[in-house]
Amino acid sequence: MSKLALPPLSLYIHIPWCERKCPYCDFNSHQQEGALPEAEYVAALLRDLDRDLPLARGRPLVSIFIGGGTPSLLTVSSLQALLDGVRERLALAEDCEVTLEANPGSAEAEKFAGFVGAGVNRISLGVQSFDDSSLAALGRVHDAAQARRAVAMAQASGIASLNIDLMHGLPGQTVATAAADLQQALDFGPAHLSWYQLTIERNTAFYKRPPVLPVEDDLGDIQAQGEDMLARAGFANYEVSAYAQPGFHSRHNLNYWEFGDYLGIGAGAHGKLTLPEAGEVRRTAKRRQPSEYLATEDANAQGRLLDSRDLPGDFMLNALRLREGFAPGLYETRTGQSLDSVAAIIESLVARELLEVSEERICATPLGRRYLDSVVSEFL
Repeated sequence: MSKLALPPLSLYIHIPWCERKCPYCDFNSHQQEGALPEAEYVAALLRDLDRDLPLARGRPLVSIFIGGGTPSLLTVSSLQALLDGVRERLALAEDCEVTLEANPGSAEAEKFAGFVGAGVNRISLGVQSFDDSSLAALGRVHDAAQARRAVAMAQASGIASLNIDLMHGLPGQTVATAAADLQQALDFGPAHLSWYQLTIERNTAFYKRPPVLPVEDDLGDIQAQGEDMLARAGFANYEVSAYAQPGFHSRHNLNYWEFGDYLGIGAGAHGKLTLPEAGEVRRTAKRRQPSEYLATEDANAQGRLLDSRDLPGDFMLNALRLREGFAPGLYETRTGQSLDSVAAIIESLVARELLEVSEERICATPLGRRYLDSVVSEFL
């Protein structure tokens, strides 16, 4: 066993409410009924953080990500109170990235400048499509005009970095309409794009009543054409579905994929913490139901210790998502295990042209990226 080193630390904050549950969504989100209990929830979040402070071990936060649900439903004053409370309890790195997920609804978009004033420096805008028929098929509450206005308002707010979330492979979508959708996003010149294919997940309305999606050949053509468009526009595909202009990679998500640490607070939030003295890596989880989360003094649900058999698969599940993979030394410092312990698996995958290995990096080949789930399963 190698010695575990403390990795960078991030903070994930979950806001569980949304205006309406989308039929493709399998996140822990709950349709808003009446006024949000904002003051009570912010107080519960800060109590939750107080309990987890010993796990931070004095490290500054390199990033904060406020996800959901729809965090932009919060008022500016509630978000200010939340971020002020975090800053009172934890040091923030000088260049700490603070991301807020937002929907393009008019009420949320009008708050963008206030969110920036509260300390948000990155907005991730859940556009999903700029086409009205696609938005209707996805059950979104905004239309294409609202999406365009929201992007413009985010850019006018003074935000340092804007991510647009965009789906492809949508019901009724063709290769041409998918390209037109992506081109509309590119025309805004965002710093970052999350461009990913719609997948049908269990426990969603789409799983019970599946929509008709494009055929496999069209999905392949959409992917190929979109990747070419993004590359020509100067975006680097640094992770499976993440595309960034130079210098605008998501630091928060990179910390996930590089097997860094993160505190998770809020209903259903998950965390991952390294405990070097015990030689352990621990996953944490909080109570999922907002009502239970608000009612309890201890929000912790069942977490788990990652034992030596779990760590290789857990690490590879994250690190191999990165286009450039990982440095061999990172595996040893983040898992406490020698790379020799998985050398036979790596050699087998190299022989099948699914991984490539150099002194500097271990990464999936183009073929390996196509079958990434199968590659990762070899380490489980």
